[in-house]
Amino acid sequence: MQYPAQYVQFIEKFNAGEYYECHDLLEEIWMEDKTDKFLQGLLQLAVGLYHLEYGNIKGARWMFGNARKYLSRYEPMHGGLDVRDIIRYIQACEAVLPDADTISFEQAKALEVPSMRLVIAGP
Repeated sequence: MQYPAQYVQFIEKFNAGEYYECHDLLEEIWMEDKTDKFLQGLLQLAVGLYHLEYGNIKGARWMFGNARKYLSRYEPMHGGLDVRDIIRYIQACEAVLPDADTISFEQAKALEVPSMRLVIAGP
């Protein structure tokens, strides 16, 4: 299956940890169809990770919760991605969030945030 170039680039940027760029790429597609909750969920996952990197725990918690809610509608697979794995990843990220609204950049870097590689499944 052919996927939009921005979608493929989103996955590449996500895997490289470039979460701000992820948002910009996927937002272009999502703006064409704001009813697409799958894309919105992926967007919010990337934004949550971006917030987490910079210590905005409240923002990360909010984005992860929304991402999980939107993506759960698409289990087990959608857009070539294993949505169940993505949801487990979100839950693992939520589990490392400290009980605070914000933390310093240094504290954020010290968190043991799990990593995930997104891989588009074949046909």
